[in-house]
Amino acid sequence: MDDPLNRRMIVALLALLPIVLFAIACQSFQPRAATAETTQAAELVALPGNAIDAPIVGLEPPPGSLSPDAMDAARAANARDAFVTGRIEPAPPFRFKGSAADLYNAQECLALAAMAEAGPSDIGQRAVIQVILNRVRHPAFAKTVCGVVFEGSQRATGCQFTFTCDGSLARRYGDAAWSAARSRAGQALSGSVFAQVGSATHYHTDWVYPSWSPKLEKLTQVETHLFYRWPGRWGSAKSWTGYRGGEPSFAALTSGPAPADFPSGLPDYYDADASAAIAPLPLDTPKVSSGEVVMRLPSGKANFIVLATGAGPQAALATAKKLCTGEGTCRVMGWLSRAEVPASFPLPRGARDSLQFSYTRDPAGGEIVLYNCDTFSGLPREQCIPRGR
Repeated sequence: MDDPLNRRMIVALLALLPIVLFAIACQSFQPRAATAETTQAAELVALPGNAIDAPIVGLEPPPGSLSPDAMDAARAANARDAFVTGRIEPAPPFRFKGSAADLYNAQECLALAAMAEAGPSDIGQRAVIQVILNRVRHPAFAKTVCGVVFEGSQRATGCQFTFTCDGSLARRYGDAAWSAARSRAGQALSGSVFAQVGSATHYHTDWVYPSWSPKLEKLTQVETHLFYRWPGRWGSAKSWTGYRGGEPSFAALTSGPAPADFPSGLPDYYDADASAAIAPLPLDTPKVSSGEVVMRLPSGKANFIVLATGAGPQAALATAKKLCTGEGTCRVMGWLSRAEVPASFPLPRGARDSLQFSYTRDPAGGEIVLYNCDTFSGLPREQCIPRGR
């Protein structure tokens, strides 16, 4: 015969069993700690515009605008940052998918960027082309070749490649230079890989030391350019996606407002009607003594001005510095008359041709100052806005 006391104990234990099991389960479950890689990826995804706020690859002052001491100091700082050790895995071959028009536009954008960023150098151009194709496949950047090259040229936050918005699009290249650059671009689009730069998505010249460079992995040096990738999986080809075509028009990008098929993630500050009325100035617009502020985005990161008659180069620069207070990217562009000032980015061809002054400051504080040397005479060649011949 069962003991009533034993039966009561058994019932009590059975009643407590779910509570005990739940406590054990809770104790054994620990949320996974966020790694540097997952945190970094989350921060990148959270950035407004994603690629626009990623480190800028081409926004740096030309060597002629820096003192020899500043350049030597930058080279010394770069030398202190070690290169990664071990084998650098080459990027996977680029798999082009698209129409004949896509291929033409992609090849032209690649060739132009290669010449503008690396001059006539064969390996320099191939390295730049590889970085662009790496960016096309990386989730943090635009999804077309031309989208990557012109990324940021419609935004106040700055161009990823300076030549797309500082007046350099007016530069003319010879037929032989175009032919050589197109050949290199075509080879890369057909699967040729420049293995030395691996999965690099960023670079800068060795005479500057951007604040972002020590945060990335330093892969290699090609001539004067140093190449970097993000650490962890975000910096490897494992995070990349495929290419689907849909290139915007190269002709439209280099001669006027962006076309309707420009990548949807980019034209947040783009006004398709370049003749539209310019928005009223914000109330906090600084008063300038040499000229007139005509257009200023609310953030103050982009400014169009009319230069005062007879103003010299130092007066124009002083006006730009008064408008570009604080930190971060800032751009000031100046013309001689209000009629020449466009309503928005990108600059139409007429506005580029009549541009007199261009000031750009990058997030690290580096400055590029360029002038129309037909108006501002006596300046060194490296400070002249490139003009078509």
